[in-house]
Amino acid sequence: MPAKKLHHGGNRDWAKAQFSFTGEQWLDLSTGINAAPYPVPPLSDDGFNRLPDPSDSVRLKKAASAYYQAPSPAHLAIAPGSQALIQWLPRLRQKSKVAVIAPTYQEHHHAWSLAGHEVREFESLATARESSPDVIVIVHPNNPTGTLTERKLLLEIAGELAGRGGWLVLDEAFGDVTPDDCLDDAVDHPGLVILRSFGKFFGLAGVRLGICITNTTLASMLETAMGPWIVPGPTLEIATAAYGDTAWIEATRRQIAKDAIRLDNLLTKASCKIVGGTDLFRLAETDDASKLLRHLGDDGIMIRPFEYRLDWLRFGIPSNESDWLRLQKSLLRFYK
Repeated sequence: MPAKKLHHGGNRDWAKAQFSFTGEQWLDLSTGINAAPYPVPPLSDDGFNRLPDPSDSVRLKKAASAYYQAPSPAHLAIAPGSQALIQWLPRLRQKSKVAVIAPTYQEHHHAWSLAGHEVREFESLATARESSPDVIVIVHPNNPTGTLTERKLLLEIAGELAGRGGWLVLDEAFGDVTPDDCLDDAVDHPGLVILRSFGKFFGLAGVRLGICITNTTLASMLETAMGPWIVPGPTLEIATAAYGDTAWIEATRRQIAKDAIRLDNLLTKASCKIVGGTDLFRLAETDDASKLLRHLGDDGIMIRPFEYRLDWLRFGIPSNESDWLRLQKSLLRFYK
């Protein structure tokens, strides 16, 4: 039997089938991807015409290692998106007991289950620890709640799991907006495996780049398993430039922090309660969630619903004044 496909944000085909909007200009606020992306620099012909050289990957790893404050480039494994890493990691272990802290990004449970592991979800990290798993998966900050866990506790848990040959997998896909809460500098600590997404903060999800930051042995195993030339040349060029652009990075962090506050104010005025999120997305709670989802969708505005919490909606951050105004007007029409 084919595996069930999970629902994700960013699916315009799904939106076109669900809503009455017939225009071309969808406003996609259904993901946590930065809607004001990094400006792609001029690219070389070699990036398209030739297979990447090992030195191209080395340059990327050096830039990424500095950006994430990892111990060294050798602690990094690169892949065509963090989703690829989510699916590869379970295949590098024998059958294990896996605890996923939920609610969260559902692909983690899905990938570990497909690889034959015994997977359980826990709302409480303390309860998960008591179950004596081999692997604990935490999205940090969590998607969609934005929950963060104390660094000292995470390192303690990683060591505990390493003592029985296990891993603490931290998915830091949205960690760029809270760098002080990330543990990339600590991956020499036993048992710690961190996943990073280039596309979220830099707003270039289509270039497909994910990075695993972990001990050098596991990083090497991952890259060997995935094979050569796993990341395309143009992606390597773009990401190497982006990771080194400190001015853009700092300015973007400041701007999206302001925008998150602006979105909170807008949603609160529309009778939504802000219950979580990060600077890249906000999680709203409302008894009118299904009606609001329909109203915005019919206006060509995509947001993210959740099957497991029908009163939750996730909103991404608009990228320009025109999009802000479009969202504001639609919300006003709904709650007038």
